[in-house]
Amino acid sequence: VQLQASGGGLVQAGGSLRLSCAASGRTSGNYARGWFRQAPGKEREFVAAISWSGGSTFYADSVKGRFTISGDNAKNTVYLQMNSLKSEDTAVYYCAAGARGSLVPRSGTGYDYWGQGTQVTVSS
Repeated sequence: VQLQASGGGLVQAGGSLRLSCAASGRTSGNYARGWFRQAPGKEREFVAAISWSGGSTFYADSVKGRFTISGDNAKNTVYLQMNSLKSEDTAVYYCAAGARGSLVPRSGTGYDYWGQGTQVTVSS
């Protein structure tokens, strides 16, 4: 499975961005999908995750109410809608996929495939 993340950019605080993560290759499995981010000098952290069916979503406390994860299985694509962006959201965002049955991992170790990352910069 190959993952291609896109949609990052420079935005002012309070603005919005939508990230996309398109999967290709052997996508026939039931993959949970997640978004993680890593700011300079910090460890990678969980942002949001969605089950293969789309019926379950999870968010880090820091983004609850501002970010929304969604998926389109027909397009093998997962989205991360980010609203009310803050300067502390500045990071490289990575998408990930993992085949864990009904589980939706919130740890990076739960994912098998990773995209290349897309930079999000929020100016204050």
